[in-house]
Amino acid sequence: MAGVTDASYRQLIKAIAPETIVYTEFLSTDAIHYGAKKTMEMINFDSEVERPFVVQVFGKEPEHFLTAAKVIEQMGADGIDINMGCPAAKVVSSCHGSALIRNPQLAQELVYATKKAVSIPVSVKTRLGWDTKDSLIPFCQGLIDAGAEALAIHGRRYCDKFGGKADWDPIYELKKAVSVPVIGNGDIFSAQDAVEKIGNLDGVMVGRATFGNPWVMRDIVDALHRNAVPELPSVKTIPFEEKVPLILMHCELAVRTKGERKGMLEMRKHLASYVKGFDGASEMRQRLVLVETIDDVKAILG
Repeated sequence: MAGVTDASYRQLIKAIAPETIVYTEFLSTDAIHYGAKKTMEMINFDSEVERPFVVQVFGKEPEHFLTAAKVIEQMGADGIDINMGCPAAKVVSSCHGSALIRNPQLAQELVYATKKAVSIPVSVKTRLGWDTKDSLIPFCQGLIDAGAEALAIHGRRYCDKFGGKADWDPIYELKKAVSVPVIGNGDIFSAQDAVEKIGNLDGVMVGRATFGNPWVMRDIVDALHRNAVPELPSVKTIPFEEKVPLILMHCELAVRTKGERKGMLEMRKHLASYVKGFDGASEMRQRLVLVETIDDVKAILG
């Protein structure tokens, strides 16, 4: 969710579904190690609103993980999640993200260096495997031996990217084989999906489905609490006028955390997604991608 789960988005999600555990965009341990200003700003969070707050990191240098982990803990985060699942070509070509699945020894060294540096929980997000699913359990057992205290598994291999249907069966088998919490990820688009797929797992991780549709988290949290699809109306049936106050709240949070110019520039992609599927959306979207102020948004949304 790079470019999406910034502080304003996390705070919006918490306003909608307070029990959600929020993660940062994934951040470079190299950048944190060297104190890069932009990356350090991305770790900032509202401790009264965003907890539990987890910082997700990526990289390949154990010493940089050790340094970054200390910085993250000192800044008050509740946990550190190591990304070993991103399939983006630029990430993988640098031996980051999913590339670590092919290098279990280095993956374990990164977990060990991180856990050695901090007292807060350390987790790993990864995939079913590189081009096979057979390596999932041994790979994850190695991560646990190195200090990982929870796992989040995306139900696709690296070679699948985001194509096809996520396979949760290997994730259920992994849960049977390990003693740490296991969270499932992949193709959770509704409360019904969450209830049907959680199985023996400890939770579900939702990403892309929230973009333009953060209300889905309210339904998912409620559904998992009751182990049944909520009786609330689906997000698709919520009248647009009922969404407008939260859309404006998101704008206000973006301006508060990043200033009006930068905040509203970054809001443009969210605004375009918020109006998708409504009457007149195309014309409204053309205007929303040009907004510069919250007043511009208010005028367009009526």
